[in-house]
Amino acid sequence: MRYRPISPALLVAELTERVVAVTERRWIAVAIDGADGATNTTELADALVDPLRVLGRETLRVSARDFLKPASLRFEHGKENPDSRYYDWLDTGALRREVLEPLTDEGTGEVLPALWDTVRDRATRRDRVKLADGGVVVVDGELLLGAGLAFDVTVHLWLSPAALRRRLPPEAAWAAPAYERYEEETGPSGFADVVVRVDDPKHPALYLEGA
Repeated sequence: MRYRPISPALLVAELTERVVAVTERRWIAVAIDGADGATNTTELADALVDPLRVLGRETLRVSARDFLKPASLRFEHGKENPDSRYYDWLDTGALRREVLEPLTDEGTGEVLPALWDTVRDRATRRDRVKLADGGVVVVDGELLLGAGLAFDVTVHLWLSPAALRRRLPPEAAWAAPAYERYEEETGPSGFADVVVRVDDPKHPALYLEGA
C-alpha cells in the first residue's frame, strides 16, 4: 500500500473539494470514521464546517456519540466488553432514521442533530434542523462503515495495529479488540471513498488507490 503525505490543512481542502463536487444530490451526508479516542474524527469533521460554509453550503455537525444506545443495552455484558462495543453501542437504526433518511431525495431535509445523552442516559429532546438545498451533514464517529448507512462521502482514518494500541487512552485500551475486529471483518478501507493514515496525526497520509 502506498500513501501520499499531506498536511492537515491540505487534507481539509481536498475533502472540501470532494464534498462540493457531489452535485447530483439535494443534500449531502459525509462520514468521518475512526477509532474513538485514537483518531481525530471530531477535529477533522469540525474543520470541514467553515470551508463548506464559505462555499455557500449550509453545514450541520452531527456526532455518532449522540446516537448510542441506552446504557442498559450498551452495558448489558459489562462496561468494558469489546464485543458489545462492536455490535451493541451504536444505534445504527436511529442514525439512519433521524439523520440519513431525511437527506434522501424523497426526504424532508429535517435532521435530528442528537438523540441520546449518554451522560444523563436520557433523550436529548433536541429540535430538528431543516437544511436548505445543497446543505451538508458531517457525521463523525466509529464503526460507521459497512453497516448499510447511506453516506455520500466517506472518510476512514486508519491506524496501524501498533499505532492503534499506542494512541488509545489507557482507560479505553479495552476497546482495541473491537477496532481490530472492525478492520479485519468489515474492512472499512474497502468502503471508504478516502482512506487517511493517521499514525502521526500531525502528518497524515492519503492512501493511493491502485498503487
